[in-house]
Amino acid sequence: MPRFTPIFAAISLAAAAGACAPVVATQGFQAVDAKPQDVVAGTDTKETVLARLGSPSTTSTFEPDTVWYYMTQMTERYTYNTPQVSQRTVTEITFNKADDKVAAVRTLGLEDGRQIAMQRRETPTRGRQLTILEQLLGNVGRGQLPRTEEDVPGQRRPD
Repeated sequence: MPRFTPIFAAISLAAAAGACAPVVATQGFQAVDAKPQDVVAGTDTKETVLARLGSPSTTSTFEPDTVWYYMTQMTERYTYNTPQVSQRTVTEITFNKADDKVAAVRTLGLEDGRQIAMQRRETPTRGRQLTILEQLLGNVGRGQLPRTEEDVPGQRRPD
C-alpha cells in the first residue's frame, strides 16, 4: 500500500495544476504576414489593403465602402467559469471616396470599449396570464374531437 501513495499524490498534484491553467481562445481576424496597424495612410489603397490583409471582419453600416474594421479578441476561461475577454484589438481603416486611398488608420483596444447596461424588463405578450394550475389542468374536461367516418389528422373541433 505505501507504494501507491507517492503515485497518487503525483497524479493529484498534476490534476490540480492542470485545473488552474486557463483555456485561451482567439477569435476574429488573425494576422499572418502583415498586421492591420502596418497600413500607411496616404499610400495604401483598397486593393493593397485587401491583398495584404484579406477581407475585413466587418464594414461600416452606413458607409460600407468607406470604413473597414479588422477585429481580434482573446478570451480566457478557468475551469467552469464563463470566458472573460483579456485582450481586444479593433483596427479601423478609413478610405477616401474619391481615390480609394487610405485616409486614416485607428487602433482601438479593450479599454476603449464601453459596458452597456442591459434592461431586464420584459415585454408583455397579448392575452391573459395563466396560473400554474390553469396550465396543468387546462385541457381537463375539454373532451376529444368528435369521431367521424374519415379519421383524418388535422381536423378542427367545433367550438
